[in-house]
Amino acid sequence: MSTERRSTRLVAPLAGVAAFLLVWEAVVRVGEVRPFVLRAPSRIFGYVLDHPADFAAAAWVTAQHALLGSAAALVVALGLGALLAASRLLEHAAAPVLTLLQVTPFVAYIASVVLWLGPGTRPAVFLVGVVCLPGFTFAAVDGMRSADPAARELLRSVNAGRLEVLWRLRLPSALPSLFTSARYHVGLALIAAYLVEGGNFADEGLGAIGRRAVALNEGDALWAAIVVMALLGMLGLLAISAARRSTLHWHASQRT
Repeated sequence: MSTERRSTRLVAPLAGVAAFLLVWEAVVRVGEVRPFVLRAPSRIFGYVLDHPADFAAAAWVTAQHALLGSAAALVVALGLGALLAASRLLEHAAAPVLTLLQVTPFVAYIASVVLWLGPGTRPAVFLVGVVCLPGFTFAAVDGMRSADPAARELLRSVNAGRLEVLWRLRLPSALPSLFTSARYHVGLALIAAYLVEGGNFADEGLGAIGRRAVALNEGDALWAAIVVMALLGMLGLLAISAARRSTLHWHASQRT
């Protein structure tokens, strides 16, 4: 990749974020928006900088919950996707259940999951995994089904086993759709982790900060938690984009 393209990839996102923050700041100041409606970015970042240790520790906990839950969902989805891609009957049987998990508002049963699994990390990781599982599974099935028919015939002609076909053909074919699904699930995983932390008995994570802020009517703390969540999401998207470019260098989507 040329130096010009690298600099463009770095400067363009930073310029976009800077422009968004400037417009936000101008709207609050020029429009004289009341603080309980919307805080200015300068005030929010000032609050974060006044409490760096608290937000760093909370962000680390939330990031772990989102990452562990997403990773668990991806592992389960790969195994489940391989089964469903190999059998239309199993796919038709599993699709309604996965759809039910996907469309059910998970906020409604957060309290039940916390009571069942207890306080701490387990309910957060479990619920993030449940929320992310359907999307990863659908992506895995579609990706594995999109494997090149000619390549399948070639592997069949050399008597390749099912595991070898899965490893050498179906999984690589599923990577583009899995990366696309992962980009979508960054925000979903962080939201699920935040909400579980807010309803958890353990006082940890950005969700706990948000819960205390709402209870004490501390708008600065609440907006600071929201902004730190957004920063976590941006870092997650950048990491996935870097992994996508590194892993899918052979794919047409990554060619100049």
